[in-house]
Amino acid sequence: MTTTTPRRAAPARRGWLLPAGLIALSLVPVLAGAFRLVELGGGARLLPDGGEHHLGTAGPLAAHIVTVSAYAVLGAFQFAPGFRARRRGWHRVAGRLLVLCGLVGALSALWLALSGHRAGVGALGAGSRLVFGAAWALFLVLGFAAARRRDFAGHRDWMIRGYAVGLGAGTQVLTLASWSAFAGEPGRLAEALLMVAGWLINLLVAERAIRRSRDPHPSEVR
Repeated sequence: MTTTTPRRAAPARRGWLLPAGLIALSLVPVLAGAFRLVELGGGARLLPDGGEHHLGTAGPLAAHIVTVSAYAVLGAFQFAPGFRARRRGWHRVAGRLLVLCGLVGALSALWLALSGHRAGVGALGAGSRLVFGAAWALFLVLGFAAARRRDFAGHRDWMIRGYAVGLGAGTQVLTLASWSAFAGEPGRLAEALLMVAGWLINLLVAERAIRRSRDPHPSEVR
């Protein structure tokens, strides 16, 4: 008994490493979003810019913050295989909620970009938001369609790509912070490129994870 319990517990703990890492990656954007909601509700200024340029888009911005925050945290649990195995109905119910949150998050991001919500980001910054917002929505639609036709491998792949784009803000915190630490405050062009880098890093990691899941385990190769 004492020798088998640790062996069983260790894989279970390892199964939570990825979800915990994803939640940690999204922590700063989620907290920043919560602070912004306080400001939009008339509370104290908690973020450096004060939020004045957000007032004309308060509704769509609030919808974006709430749905993207839920998407980032809830989506992380879909990467815990043991948790999903013990709660078989969880994946389907949470998955539908994730598609809804993701689509609202993506469409609100597109609306904010088209409305000039952040006028100071420049053409590249606005254009990248449009491209990746549209890609996020497309990935979710393709993932949902794949599940409907019972193509579960395709469903998994598209949903992983969608989650990678949706979690872009977390990686962008790292790219922007790294630049600021070594080169100071980034200019408009550098900031836009660093944001694009955050999305691309996530997509590259997602594609690697997808490819590894398709490769046979060495023990399965004859």
